[in-house]
Amino acid sequence: MLATTQATWTPETTWERLLSGDPIFILDVRNRDEFESWRVEGPEPVPTINRPYFELLDLDDDEDVEAAVVRGVQDQLGDQLPQDRPILTVCGEGHTSEHLAHGLRELGYDAVNLDGGMEAWGDFYYHRVVAEHPDYTVLQVVRPARGDLSHMVISDGQAAVIDPNRHTDVYQALAAAHDARITHVLDTHAHADHISGGPELAQRNGVAYQLHPYDAIHPMDMLPARIDYAMLGDGQTIPVGRTQMDTLHVPGHTLGLIAFLVDRQYLVCGDSIFVESIARPDLGGAAEAWTPLFHASLQRLLELPAETVILPGHTVDPSFADAQGRFQAELGPLRHKNPGLQKVDAGLETFRHYILNSLPHFPEAYVEIKRVNIGLSHPEEAEARRLEVGKNACALSEVAETA
Repeated sequence: MLATTQATWTPETTWERLLSGDPIFILDVRNRDEFESWRVEGPEPVPTINRPYFELLDLDDDEDVEAAVVRGVQDQLGDQLPQDRPILTVCGEGHTSEHLAHGLRELGYDAVNLDGGMEAWGDFYYHRVVAEHPDYTVLQVVRPARGDLSHMVISDGQAAVIDPNRHTDVYQALAAAHDARITHVLDTHAHADHISGGPELAQRNGVAYQLHPYDAIHPMDMLPARIDYAMLGDGQTIPVGRTQMDTLHVPGHTLGLIAFLVDRQYLVCGDSIFVESIARPDLGGAAEAWTPLFHASLQRLLELPAETVILPGHTVDPSFADAQGRFQAELGPLRHKNPGLQKVDAGLETFRHYILNSLPHFPEAYVEIKRVNIGLSHPEEAEARRLEVGKNACALSEVAETA
């Protein structure tokens, strides 16, 4: 067996390698439909082969699994695998790909296994500082597998958590690391792409979960929420330690979407403006009716000072991360290069045409996730994972018309 100093990479190690641009190669042995749903991606394109394990591994009678892996690699992939960089093997939970990595090392490749597989990759979060002021700190929490972004505002021992995902320990640990207690838990809107950790996090910390009441109704069947929440509205001032957040009601993606303007400088805007695009208004089944509301909301946001820093709720493309892995942009430059924002200034009819011709596929799971997020459904862990498989689809299509 070829000696190696490292047989596995954690998701964190994998992300840092991707972010730094260090050359790697990925061999993913999941089924093709699973691979198409989501894969390990970084800011730069990564050469990747998807070869389902059952195709690669054709066991003869009494053949050892490791020997079968070696034979399968030699027969099917020998001329496609690089010798000049690490090969990261990926499967669903990190078990079958471990055999693959071992076989590759036997053949002389520098192979490492993704520890925990795509399950662990989907649960991986990292955080970055996006603002450090004498009175407060703003942190961005990134879940790269899904493109989900949440934010924390920390000041004078208090922490406000905005758009937490369902893994609430992440936010508890981050607040503790900054010697802060969580005093505010808020969702910009009732999410469709992921299960919110807001109600659980609020309960854990004995504080109110805050949401606009328009989003406390399921938009498809009109059933009211079965969770406790405190009502958010337009024009509120929410103190956090020595700073404050001002609320802006900006409907369009949902009827109750609230953006939070931190110290009049940082706009935590949920699913309204993204760095690379804008949100879709059809996840409530009312794209025609909500598009004019969305246009008016974006007009309102574009009236903010050009130096306002946009902190979105999602990203659909990891290449839009900065060198530190943050997703942010100043509003002034962004309005001139973001195709959706360019259409706002062209008028409502042009905007409407652009929106309605740029709507991507509607994921069926999103209807159920909205039910979960207002307490109408309570999935077990396995079902929660199933609902969240794949990257978010809250933005307009990448092939949106730009003419």
